[in-house]
Amino acid sequence: MVISAGRLGADVVVHSISKFISGGADILAGAVCGPASLLNSMMKVEDGAFMLLGPTMNPKVAFELWERLPHLGLRMKEHSRRALEYATKMKKLGLKVIYPGLQDHPDHALFKSISNKDYGYGGILCVDMETQDKAYRLMDLLQNYAQFGFIAVSLGHHDTLMSCSASSTSSELSDEEKALAGISPGLVRMSVGFTGTLDQKWAQFEKALSKMNN
Repeated sequence: MVISAGRLGADVVVHSISKFISGGADILAGAVCGPASLLNSMMKVEDGAFMLLGPTMNPKVAFELWERLPHLGLRMKEHSRRALEYATKMKKLGLKVIYPGLQDHPDHALFKSISNKDYGYGGILCVDMETQDKAYRLMDLLQNYAQFGFIAVSLGHHDTLMSCSASSTSSELSDEEKALAGISPGLVRMSVGFTGTLDQKWAQFEKALSKMNN
């Protein structure tokens, strides 16, 4: 919804449907989108990859996704709106925030030029806490003390989810590879949810941060 890769010239687009598109973190699914000629060739009985490998979606999962797609646009708008609000407020508190919606982000202008109008800058933001200990301390307080969100590794949910990438999803990378990718030891990735009011959730974040700093 935020960026349409097909409109930007991509011949094939692969989506992880398990995340924001699903919105519930309760299914495993993916999609390959492309020209009908390509997809039809992959479905050939004789030698088509789809026929030989059998990547057919579970019917129940397909039905649940079909029911959720009509409100995907509304969900993504709210994810993006809250992510920008949080990123702006976090920056004012002196935190190191990475979010393309902030005007000082190095790719802000580029992102704005290729994204779909009215869908914002996405629901993912990063907070760099510098060290792994600080990252986990913050996430623990946000989850168990302030009830702001949940620690997880598969992001994109109606609740706010958080992970420390260096020690979870990117733990197999060397220190050099992490540095090249911009993944610091204390980098917290956060997929911003839309449960509760924005003011209520922000108060929970401030509560956790205050506890951490005292």
